[in-house]
Amino acid sequence: MAKKGVIKYISFMFLLITTLIAIFTLFGLFGGTADPAKGTAMAMLVYILPFLIAGNIITAVCWAIRRRWHWMAIPVVTLLCCIPYLGTVYQLGVFHNGETERSGIKVATYNVALFGRETSGFKALDILAEMKRDNIDILCMQEYLDTSGDKINSNSYKEYFPYFCFGRSDMIIYSRYPIARHDVIDFGATNNSGMWADIDINGRIVRVFNVHLETTGFNGVLHRAAKMEMKGQSVEDNALISAIYGNYTRGMAIRARQADLVAEEIRQSQYPAIVCGDFNDVPYSYVYNTMLGDLIDGFKECGKGLMYTYTGKKIVRIDYIFHDQQFEGETYYKTDLTYSDHYPVFMKILF
Repeated sequence: MAKKGVIKYISFMFLLITTLIAIFTLFGLFGGTADPAKGTAMAMLVYILPFLIAGNIITAVCWAIRRRWHWMAIPVVTLLCCIPYLGTVYQLGVFHNGETERSGIKVATYNVALFGRETSGFKALDILAEMKRDNIDILCMQEYLDTSGDKINSNSYKEYFPYFCFGRSDMIIYSRYPIARHDVIDFGATNNSGMWADIDINGRIVRVFNVHLETTGFNGVLHRAAKMEMKGQSVEDNALISAIYGNYTRGMAIRARQADLVAEEIRQSQYPAIVCGDFNDVPYSYVYNTMLGDLIDGFKECGKGLMYTYTGKKIVRIDYIFHDQQFEGETYYKTDLTYSDHYPVFMKILF
């Protein structure tokens, strides 16, 4: 009798865990509608959605093993609700036949991390060679540095990209088509910014946005903590966690306001838009949804496989190419260039 009671108790607790995981997952799916400045907890659930989804899979398998089909329905239904989210990180690509001869332009976005501040110019030239191999027509760079030692990188690029324009500090758009005009989107007192350029593609103007949104500050906190430890200064765990959380939530709130500003610029554009850049945020987040608006996420449209654009241990997609509904995407992919902590992202847009 006692054994039966223990089994019932364990089953009840596992059912409770199953229900809680499902509830948090569903809240996470709606977290992208919550402004981080007003609903931090709900907005942060988006960042742990992969773990919550994994939890649902585990509970579904466990209930299946025990043949409790009615309880198994809880995680299964939750997982079905996650299909739109899963499409932002993984695409089967069964209906995509790759690049064809159809007319279009190829766009790339790449956070080049200041080319590592190297002085030989090798990285900049090798990245240019990659762009040539992929026949890129428009290249948006973030964390760009125009000097490598005594070399001017834009001078090296202009033979292939005869047109280019600078944004604020470390932003540039290179183009093989004439640039009619351009402007900066100023985010105020921050190292981040945005820009746009009106590019004349065979008589049709397209407004290309290049953005670099606020970082999380996570790595910076860890770096400062490590330096303190090396100097023999103790760093309490609770203080470190508090600093990480504070920087993370602050970064979320700042990115949200920057995304609002860029989204308004996109809405007011008199020309169809292509939006490129390092958003420093994951799919389904407030920033992602705000920037996407009525545009099309190129990866969801014509990507294939698991898409992540950060080279570190965090397998996340934070670099994007969106486009106006007037256009159609044909291919979307990244290459494994290791000159930065980001991978470059490429897309062919039929034109």
